[in-house]
Amino acid sequence: MSSESGLLLRLAGPLQSWGERSKFNERDTAPFPTRSGVIGLLACALGRRRGDDIADLARLSLTVRADRPGVLLRDLHTVGGGLPARRTVTTAEGKKRPAAAATLLSHRHYLADAVFAAALTGPGDVLAACAAALREPFWPPYLGRRSCPPEGPVLLGEFDDVRRHLVELPLARVRRETAATVPVLFHGDRSLADLAPAEPDAPDGSEAAGQVNDQPLDFHQHRRAYRSRSRYQRTLHLPADRCHGLGIAYLKALTAYLAPHSPRPEGSPA
Repeated sequence: MSSESGLLLRLAGPLQSWGERSKFNERDTAPFPTRSGVIGLLACALGRRRGDDIADLARLSLTVRADRPGVLLRDLHTVGGGLPARRTVTTAEGKKRPAAAATLLSHRHYLADAVFAAALTGPGDVLAACAAALREPFWPPYLGRRSCPPEGPVLLGEFDDVRRHLVELPLARVRRETAATVPVLFHGDRSLADLAPAEPDAPDGSEAAGQVNDQPLDFHQHRRAYRSRSRYQRTLHLPADRCHGLGIAYLKALTAYLAPHSPRPEGSPA
């Protein structure tokens, strides 16, 4: 595995929603954190406004590990029902909707109880700025939508050989399998062949599994633009003893793993 410095993130919360093709009354979610969603999270922490330049953030590379894929949840939203005509939803022409069509319905999809770990790599100055912003965010970060706050700190730390740590990090998963290993799915915006040696008769993630339209070009609300990019996918069978459940036991295992790699204040004993 090639050695790269980068940031290790934990994306966990009661709800997450990483839209791929959301339009109008149908708001979908991808089954994993998208590049546009994570770059948007970073821009939020940095205090970037819609329309600000994000070219530096777009240079970062993202690799995601699915500890728990979560459960797909569909929520029905209503807007404007039961209000006087003057307070109903305004149309694109600036008019008010008629009473018979005053209530807008939308279906919004979420991942419930999902947990992901992610590695960010790229230019050192950009990573340093993102790390500082995630420690003291300008605006609160969210997991795809503002209604989806993270359950704890997003930044786990800055690491050398960060993609190795992404593989070795304790898993937020209950160990139910009797086998010695558990399958764990990885997603990335580049080849995943260097994550681990190739497994017999299994794809090594060196070839793209498809295309997704989640590379942001502009977040401006009136000229939002994205382009497609290659999506890589790979399943690794990791030791089952890395599963540490969902609660205190997992947090203790995570803390114990991170402790040797956390920076120490100057003058503290090694």
